[in-house]
Amino acid sequence: MLTTIRALDGVFELAPTEGSEFPEVAWGDHFFYYAKDNQLPQREQPYATIITKNYLDDSGSGLDQPDRWRLNIHVGRTAYTELIGTEPAVPAEGTVDYAAVDTVLPHPLYARQGWIAIVNPGERTWELAVTQVGEAHEAARRRATKRRPTE
Repeated sequence: MLTTIRALDGVFELAPTEGSEFPEVAWGDHFFYYAKDNQLPQREQPYATIITKNYLDDSGSGLDQPDRWRLNIHVGRTAYTELIGTEPAVPAEGTVDYAAVDTVLPHPLYARQGWIAIVNPGERTWELAVTQVGEAHEAARRRATKRRPTE
């Protein structure tokens, strides 16, 4: 997935490493932005992330297990509703198996904002994941172009 995302035009990847200025909890994870100028946007959230470990408030995906990672994509309200089958909202506790592999899920924390999550995308979700990342990237490009119409 990293290779696929990195190939997008204007992608900016923030990948904090040990000893960097970023919090230790983010080390080893990947945050993707649209930035034609190759500079980290100051007022934008990433449109996709790859998370490689549990966070304090986000451990249901079991990312502390070997070879597990989670792709998170900001798909927006309309696509979220089409993919998940409900309006964007964090589901009630215990109603979603966030550890399910190769399954499109509401993001455990940011579903309300139109984010989905896929633990270890595979045969069932790979193409959908690639499509949704591409669409999220294009939406980020359009937002950036509106802010800087000279692009």
